[in-house]
Amino acid sequence: MTRVAAIDCGTNSIRLLVADADPATGELTDLDRRMTIVRLGQGVDRTGRLAPEALERTFAACREYAEAIKEHGAQRLRFVATSASRDAENRDEFVRGVLDILGVEPEVITGDQEAEFSFTGATKELTGRADLHRPFLVVDIGGGSTEFVVGDDHVRAARSVDVGCVRMTERHLLVDGAVMDPPTEERIAAMRADIEAALDRVERTVPLREARTLVGLAGSVTTVSAIAQDLPAYDSQAIHHSRVTLERVREITDRLLHATHAERAEIPSMHPGRVDVIGAGALVLLSLMERTGAKEVVVSEHDILDGIAWSLVADARWEAGRYRLR
Repeated sequence: MTRVAAIDCGTNSIRLLVADADPATGELTDLDRRMTIVRLGQGVDRTGRLAPEALERTFAACREYAEAIKEHGAQRLRFVATSASRDAENRDEFVRGVLDILGVEPEVITGDQEAEFSFTGATKELTGRADLHRPFLVVDIGGGSTEFVVGDDHVRAARSVDVGCVRMTERHLLVDGAVMDPPTEERIAAMRADIEAALDRVERTVPLREARTLVGLAGSVTTVSAIAQDLPAYDSQAIHHSRVTLERVREITDRLLHATHAERAEIPSMHPGRVDVIGAGALVLLSLMERTGAKEVVVSEHDILDGIAWSLVADARWEAGRYRLR
């Protein structure tokens, strides 16, 4: 058993997993799994830079996570940064801050690497299920980008495109710095057209329609599942491996896009940090399901974070000490 810590820093949230990994059984035993909304990608699509207040929110979460990692005695840590920090002109400032706090340098990974981690994390425990047919299509709807991965036991094709829930909201639904309450039909249609154009690009290299099981990851998808189940609060156990039909996804997306901020905020399972961006995230999911003909989505709480954790035990190169905590 190896005790590892993984951090996934995305455009909207930063998440920590501390777990015991058993390579012999392929099991991860969670010791600490948490998420903080930091909106690191605030304004990046418009300015090309990470905002000072967004950096400070992220560094505050890193300090909290450093204490948790120390408390659990993790032996290795890998910090992966995704879309927002990949795009920012001042990402060196972000890298220095993380290194000072956590003692490891964040890896600003490519979209293809992001897709690999997401696929591993999402499918490792699904491959033996008789009721789920391969190939899998894993969709990871993040804040800045969305990853599409098709594979059986291993990745066959993957593509990352910039249609995350935060980026789509900022690109199409902002007026004078505030999200429209609610958006107009014209704005929704323009966002949908943007998503469809991105799916066209994805299909040039990823055979989306060949997949037999759609697996959905990240906060937009898990929140849709929580709403579909009418949960009184966010419940990871109820959400993990739940299934949501196309019809329910369509109903929920329409509801979210036409609701006011106050109405979305009143949904019991809604995280406050997702209130303004959940409509865009749900629309990405709906557009994909309608494009591929998927009748349902299998929702997974295990995603890129779990894939990062597995990378710390799956390759002998990590023994060289790059991720070993001092």
